[in-house]
Amino acid sequence: MSRGNQRELARQKNLSKQKQQAKGKKEGDPKKRMAADADILRQKQAAADARKAEQNQSGQRK
Repeated sequence: MSRGNQRELARQKNLSKQKQQAKGKKEGDPKKRMAADADILRQKQAAADARKAEQNQSGQRK
């Protein structure tokens, strides 16, 4: 009869579990999200290529 505290603890545990599961989910159209992610990756790759090219040129000058 005195299970009120146990129920409250179970509710809190379940609530935190649901928040953890929802944290990883992304909302929105998956195709648009994929396209946006691809654009970001292309920009990062272009920046990395430019950095490598500059390092190669500076290495050749020495």
